[in-house]
Order: sequence, then C-alpha cells, then structure tokens
Amino acid sequence: MTQDKPSMALMMVPQGSSSLESYVQSVHGISMLDAETEYELAKRLQETGDLQAAKKLIMSHLRFVVHVAKGYSGYGLPQADLIQEGNIGLMKAVKRFDPTVGVRLVSFAVHWIKAEIHEYVLKNWRIVKVATTKAQRKLFFNLRKAKKRLGWFSDDEVSMVADNLGVSKKDVMEMESRMAAQDPAFDLASDNDDDSTDFAPVQYLEDNSSDHAQTIEQDNWESQAQARLLSAIKTLDERSQHILQARWLDEDKATLHDLAAEYNVSAERIRQLEKSAMKKIKACMAA
Repeated sequence: MTQDKPSMALMMVPQGSSSLESYVQSVHGISMLDAETEYELAKRLQETGDLQAAKKLIMSHLRFVVHVAKGYSGYGLPQADLIQEGNIGLMKAVKRFDPTVGVRLVSFAVHWIKAEIHEYVLKNWRIVKVATTKAQRKLFFNLRKAKKRLGWFSDDEVSMVADNLGVSKKDVMEMESRMAAQDPAFDLASDNDDDSTDFAPVQYLEDNSSDHAQTIEQDNWESQAQARLLSAIKTLDERSQHILQARWLDEDKATLHDLAAEYNVSAERIRQLEKSAMKKIKACMAA
C-alpha cells in the first residue's frame, strides 16, 4: 500500500500550478486508514511517542487538508500556502489526539487545520488588519460567507446578518467597511513631490511592542489561569498529582507504561486515573 512507505517530502507543498496539481494527485493516492488501524497508531504514538505512527496518521489525512484549504480559495492567497498552513494544523492535531475519547482523527483535526489557515488568511489578506480580536475574526469569516450569498447589503440585510451572527448592526457595518476597503500603495507614487500631503505605509510602521496595556492584560490572564490550574491540581490526591506532573508538566514526560511499572498497576489503570484527574481539574476550573 502507498501509505506503508510515506514520504515526508509530501509535507512540503510545492509552488506553481503544475507542481501543486502533482502534489494533490500524490496525496489522493495515499490510502485512508480504517478506524481500527487509526486507533492502534494513535495509541502507539500516545504511549511510546512512535514517530512512524505519527507519520502514517499525518500522511493519511493530507488529502483532507487539501479539501479544507480549497474552501479558502476566495481570499486571493496562494493555494499552496493555504495547504501548507493546514498541514501545520494537522501535525498539531496528531500530536494532541487522544484516541480513547472515541472520535475519529479527522473530526478532531478539522478545528486545528482551520485555525492555522484562519491565522494565515488574517495575517496576509490585507496590509491593514481587518480583525484582531477573537470576536472580530469570527465575524470576518462568517461575514465573508454571508457576502457570497447576498452580494451587497441593504439595511434590512444588515439587520438579518447581525441577528444571524448574534452581533450588532454597527459591528457588521464596520467589518464590511474594513473588508471593502482597498489597500493603499505601499510606496508613494513616483511623481509625488515633497510638498504633497499624500502618505503611504512605507512612511511609517506600527510598533506593536508599544501596546503595554495589551501585554499587561495578557500577562494577568496567564497568571490567573496558572494560579487556578495550580489550585485545581492541589485538590487531587498525591498519586493523581504525580501522574499529571509526570505525564504533562515534567520536561522528560513519562509514558503510561513507565508509571504503570512505578505503581505496579496496568497502563490502562494509569490512563483511567489520568483521565479522572483531568476531569476533576476541568470541573474545578469551570466552577
């Protein structure tokens, strides 16, 4: 089978229409995994860090990344770059995938793939950022879909979109204005004289490092989240704390089999204790 000897060269998406077409044909030639094989590979990766298992999981889902990336072709960005970003999301998903939860990798990975593509689109679609907050990003992509259907906005259509997306009419109009705006030329025109009042982005650049308020807010949020996590961990028994510490927090992370040998129990029992501890922590932090 093609997937038995996956070539990691396929992870690098080539530029150029003919090369991209060849890439797409290649990834479609890789067989999909059945549920049982996928589970076994994911368990092997989770328990032993088997890179060959990770490689097979990634390679068998490259065709899905191509499918997702095609949905973002309307932004005028290179398809190869969209696929490349989606591949990064896929690799992150494979690293974090837990086969014991009971869902297929494709269902878990789609969120990571779209997240990476979203970041790329927002960073490269315009010189001036159209969306910076999480809410604005959600509105940006939802409004793009609505615009494809409506074509143009009347006041009634603005109200309809605002109701459907759960935002204010002002937010819809502001985002539409940003999306409709044309990027200015990066350089001044060649015939521009010294007395002209025209300006261009090349004349000044935004210094994002000077946004101290945002930096402080982010630091405070991270500190509070860390404090809540540590507080939640302290509510666990000593064995559960040690399992989480060894599995997630230590630099040299232990496998299920390492801890099973230490506590003289099965690897499955360690997995159950870990899952129970994580559930308790989530409930404690959500309270």
